[in-house]
Amino acid sequence: MKIITNTASTLTKESGLKSGIAIIPVSVSLGGKSLRDYIDISPDEYVELLKGDEMPVSSQPAIGDMLEELGKADDGAIMLTVADGLSGEYSTAMGVRNSLPNKENIYVINSRSLAGPLRYMALKAAKLRDQGASIQEIVSQIRARAQSTVSYVIPADFNYLRKSGRITNLTSKIGSALHLLPVLTQSEDHRRISFMTVRRTWKAAVGTIISSMKEAGIDERFLITVAYADKRDLAVKVRRQIHESFPQVESELLQLPPSLITHGGPGCIVVQTVQK
Repeated sequence: MKIITNTASTLTKESGLKSGIAIIPVSVSLGGKSLRDYIDISPDEYVELLKGDEMPVSSQPAIGDMLEELGKADDGAIMLTVADGLSGEYSTAMGVRNSLPNKENIYVINSRSLAGPLRYMALKAAKLRDQGASIQEIVSQIRARAQSTVSYVIPADFNYLRKSGRITNLTSKIGSALHLLPVLTQSEDHRRISFMTVRRTWKAAVGTIISSMKEAGIDERFLITVAYADKRDLAVKVRRQIHESFPQVESELLQLPPSLITHGGPGCIVVQTVQK
């Protein structure tokens, strides 16, 4: 049985191979070049390129890569995609699946998330497979976990949001002038990222996320992931602050791939939860 996901999970081809997971690269376009996550460019190299004025664009995994992986799934396959709405990957993957003769044994799962939760679900699926679970059992468990995810994003500044078209010039100018930090969260339908609030300090921004997670009932049944673009030291501090409020909850520190840094910008921090 084949488990497939993409680099938006923060898994590289090499790390996926160790767990028996096929990893399809997501690409970014910058300066007229198409760059594949972890293959053509590293996260740190990518952040350096973003210091220019040109805005990058990310693309979903290539249809050819999907066909190659799903077409070889003679013993069945589970493909985990980025949240439908945040990417067109799920719809594309379903189209590819429906075109194949072995489609009845191929399951495409909308993770309703990306990064940390997507990584966890892919690794969990591989672990269940290796323990002898049936494909139907794995699909049921992973779909249940996809319903449990919560995501928060703290971009480093308003200017990047403005350049990416997510906010107006006026909002950007006001936010930058007041040195505010925007806090974003995933909508209830998990199809988009929307504004949650603004705060003056990182500690206050993370405090807002902690309060929201407490309201959501996050406890030791969950995994918390803290992912960063390039500010690892800041991510360590964020993780420590969260741990003080959730000492019994397992947490992981991850670095975002270039395709996700494209959306959050250099300096961004992403905090996510998923039920284990």
